[in-house]
Amino acid sequence: MNSEVTVGHYVMVTVSDSGTGIPPHLLEKVFDPFFTTKGVGKGTGLGLSMVFGFVKQSGGHITIYSEEGHGTSVKIYLPRATGLTQTAAEAQASSNIVGGNELILIVEDDAMVRKYVRTQVTGLGYATLEAANGAEGLEAIDAKPQIDLLFTDVIMPGAMNGRQLVDEAQKRRPGLKTLFTSGYTENAIVHHGRLDSGVLLLEKPYRKSELAGMIRTALGG
Repeated sequence: MNSEVTVGHYVMVTVSDSGTGIPPHLLEKVFDPFFTTKGVGKGTGLGLSMVFGFVKQSGGHITIYSEEGHGTSVKIYLPRATGLTQTAAEAQASSNIVGGNELILIVEDDAMVRKYVRTQVTGLGYATLEAANGAEGLEAIDAKPQIDLLFTDVIMPGAMNGRQLVDEAQKRRPGLKTLFTSGYTENAIVHHGRLDSGVLLLEKPYRKSELAGMIRTALGG
């Protein structure tokens, strides 16, 4: 967990693209004022700097993840407003939520997101385990043969992304149920070969009712 982030409830906004990506040595500079890789007259270098300032003034947090040749994903966490009432549609969606009691392994590299997802999944009645990367995920699968569902992010830094994790996990546990999630759209990650078309993918951000429904679909598949 980032030490600058205050504990509490946040709304996450994810903006992703399927462009050329940002080289690792430039990532730490992208929020600096006037930093730009564009030519003279084609960019001021203030766009992400202004976003960073807005997020911090709002008491939030911002992260950026990028892979060269695959794209960039920016995640903005803003403190959730209080005192808001449910809309009729939200109330209806909440009333249709179905949980379960199976054991779910959650693999997510972002600590804040991982904690949030685990809270949501546990709140649906499931038992949960968590891992921060593919290697930890495989260790959990080897140690806990009773895991019913592997719920993993597609794009993760390190030697193993979500698809590679699932491929290896299913070699060890044929028939293991799986569910992917990503801040990238299905078109973007299928286009870059990160997933096959038609697999179960829950796009971020998602509602609790959508999470509940996709988990039941994955476990029943």
